[in-house]
Amino acid sequence: MLAEGVNGLFGHSALIIGLAASVFGAGALATATLLRDQRLVRTVQAYVMVALFGAVLAVVVMQRALITRDWSILYVQKVGSYDTPPLFNFTALWSALEGSILLWLLMLAIYTFIVARRYRTRMADPLVAWALVVMLLVTAFFFFLALGPTDAFAPGGVPNFERCCKGPNPLLQNHVLVLFHPPILYLGYVGFTVPFAFAIAALITGRVGEGWLMETRRWALFSWGFLTLGIVLGSWWSYEVLGWGGVWAWDPVENASFLPWLTGTAYIHSVLVQERRGMLRVWNISLLVATFSLTILGTFLTRSGVINSVHAFSDGTIGPYLLGAFGVIVVTSLALIAWRGDRLRSPGAIDSPISREGAFLANNVLFTLFAFIILLGTVFPLIVEAKDDRQIAVGSPFFDTMSKPIGLVLLFLMAVAPVLPWRKASLELLRDRLYWPLWCGAATLVLSVLLGATGFMPLLAFTLAGFAGGSALRQLVLATRRQGYRGLLGRANGGMVVHIGIILIAVGLTASNSFTKAGEFTMNTGDTVEFAGHTFTLEDVVSFETPTSVGIKALVAIDGGQAYAPAISKFTAQGMDIATPSVKTGVLKDIYLTLENGSKPSTGVAKLKIFIKPMIVWIWIGGLLCGVGTVLSAFPGKHRRKPTDPVSAPVPLDEPVTAEPSAAATEEVARD
Repeated sequence: MLAEGVNGLFGHSALIIGLAASVFGAGALATATLLRDQRLVRTVQAYVMVALFGAVLAVVVMQRALITRDWSILYVQKVGSYDTPPLFNFTALWSALEGSILLWLLMLAIYTFIVARRYRTRMADPLVAWALVVMLLVTAFFFFLALGPTDAFAPGGVPNFERCCKGPNPLLQNHVLVLFHPPILYLGYVGFTVPFAFAIAALITGRVGEGWLMETRRWALFSWGFLTLGIVLGSWWSYEVLGWGGVWAWDPVENASFLPWLTGTAYIHSVLVQERRGMLRVWNISLLVATFSLTILGTFLTRSGVINSVHAFSDGTIGPYLLGAFGVIVVTSLALIAWRGDRLRSPGAIDSPISREGAFLANNVLFTLFAFIILLGTVFPLIVEAKDDRQIAVGSPFFDTMSKPIGLVLLFLMAVAPVLPWRKASLELLRDRLYWPLWCGAATLVLSVLLGATGFMPLLAFTLAGFAGGSALRQLVLATRRQGYRGLLGRANGGMVVHIGIILIAVGLTASNSFTKAGEFTMNTGDTVEFAGHTFTLEDVVSFETPTSVGIKALVAIDGGQAYAPAISKFTAQGMDIATPSVKTGVLKDIYLTLENGSKPSTGVAKLKIFIKPMIVWIWIGGLLCGVGTVLSAFPGKHRRKPTDPVSAPVPLDEPVTAEPSAAATEEVARD
């Protein structure tokens, strides 16, 4: 019993140390900045390192408790089990509320340490100092959550093995993606704390020109990349695990991750306008505030118990704290924006709507509208329940109906915006630059019809996807023709790789949602059925047993070849039946098999559901390209001008706008 008590003691001690270091570090740095005390500034590095040490130690102690099955800790009783395989015993750390807060805290402490390390020689600069103060305060808040409202190391007493110690939710222990999806998603969620902190610091110091953007561009970019990859991996997990044949159901928790993605995407585009023309200053700071606020709101939705979802933690106890933090963030940010309103006035203006900045502004409006629609559909049932004490549901039809036209317009903007110059475009210029993209769109339409695609909306989506893809490829071809492989580097060209990834995702979603074929069959061993041009032969129905479950699986040969094995597993500890699909993946289509209840090995009967899912693998390929494009965008292009360091050399409040490019430069579409 001594070892069991040691884990709880070390865990609580680590959280107390981390909380104290974060609070005192924020206080010391704020005091040092106000008093201009260089000696006190130098102590902040130590506070940050101690906070990181506390977060790392807390996670290590919890992992040790899970691995050794320390039943004296309540969280281990909640998600631990003697029979859970080692991989899923490791991922049990983030399989419930308390552990997920520890993972969030670890990510936040790592980001804070990296920022402090990156700017260790510039800590005296008020912009950096106040940004780090904000990050330490956010870190302190999550230390408080982990120590108080959630208390991951709360004692569990003598375990009753009939009621506890049954392992994680079965849905979280039957696919390896659970090892990657939550941590990568959290890297994106938590990463937006960094640009948010610099935005708040810019408002506090009054340095609201373009200088602070240079320091946060890569932070925002990589956070967006992690969030994108995390969302795609989550969709893949849903497809491979839940057995429903889809990838996105507009579940409230899915929406909670999609909302900051939308506002973050809008920011990454509109920040280019501020850097180039000095415009959209209020808009960009507001987008960063919205993105970070939505990560907190999303955490509230998923961890407060206010919604029912296969992804959510229904026993949340921290809802009021998260909602309070959300309110403080929004009110404080709006107050700072109002305070600096006179300095946030943009010196530039849009000369013509048919310009790069005009397209980016339209893009921002659409992304913001999209985010508002998703937010409204997600929280409206909660508002109705709180007001009228009745439950309603806003389902997929609402989200599908509202999102389709916005998605189509965004595809059109993805085709047009990259070829537009800054300030103003002539019709002759547009005609020349859109010639090949338009032909790509027309060719895509013809090919889609030849392959059997029907319906106005799907055909329009495919055509616009070809149009946008042609525009992105045109820029990449021009860039690589001039610069070789270095032409792929830089925001403009790396961004085109991201565009291609998004286009592939759009095509995959359109094809799979519009042209899926589904059929249900009851088969005896040896039977063969034909469906959608394929043959399916039931070779056998067998029982199986694992340390955590018992189940049955059907061996189904597709087109006389390899046998696939959809299964139903009953996790004995939880008493839950989990269907595990089996998928034959191809470039043009997936063949997706699920086994339904009523299948019996004793009689050799299997009830099968078969889905033919066109082009769904394109979604996963598109997600990978988004990640590659994010990395490419982080490196400066060959022609990129190196800005002066806005941190080591503070930016004046009347900072001039970056000079406009020459006419010759605007002709180089691929130039970053």
